[in-house]
Amino acid sequence: MKTITTYGILLAALLLSIAGCSPVYEPKVGDTVTDVDGNLYPTVTIATQTWMTENLRCTNYNDNTAITLITDSASWGKPLTAGYCWYQNDSTANKSKFGALYNWYAVNSGKLAPKGWHVASIDEWLTLENNVSSFITTSKTLAKVLASTTGWSQSLSQGTTGNYPAINNASGFAALAGGYRVNFFRSFSKMDSLGAWWTSTQSDTTRYAVGLSIRYNQSNVEQRAYNKWCGFSVRCVKDN
Repeated sequence: MKTITTYGILLAALLLSIAGCSPVYEPKVGDTVTDVDGNLYPTVTIATQTWMTENLRCTNYNDNTAITLITDSASWGKPLTAGYCWYQNDSTANKSKFGALYNWYAVNSGKLAPKGWHVASIDEWLTLENNVSSFITTSKTLAKVLASTTGWSQSLSQGTTGNYPAINNASGFAALAGGYRVNFFRSFSKMDSLGAWWTSTQSDTTRYAVGLSIRYNQSNVEQRAYNKWCGFSVRCVKDN
């Protein structure tokens, strides 16, 4: 549902629509949602979508069956084994702020998100990007509009996520640089400099699925195919 709070915003949206431009949406801080483990997540509504503003951190599927915790490198790299981990295997330091890192096989279970929610597809991520396009300026690029205001390595290049992060997060999405677990050597990497998220969309039926990333020294959101056993963060969107 579009969130319009003033006549001025409504008029601006109408004029932009007539001109063939993207309408202006004002993010609305929403209610919270609770996962099966009892973790509480704030939400934001942007146009027709309602998103979690934190990364998922549940350790059980929404039918209360346990997700396999994979800590050792050898087991993490095995294809077809659904699982999760914490960055550097340290839940104390990283669970609350950054959430869990899941491989795509856990995403593909269809039971990762709280009931009434789901892991967003690439089309839904692209819809999000379109919905926040009205916030984009020379200094407020797409990556900055989506990224949180803290936790990013410093960049000297204007328009990048790590450059003057105080003006980040015009959308309320609050993307964090939680790093990832890569398939090569099954190692952890890039905390504070990169955030990576799975989509529910696969590139092929065997090896690759679509993920997105935001880097501290770039202004765009990168979309590409990754090995399904990489460990990425997950954001959920509410069912329509």
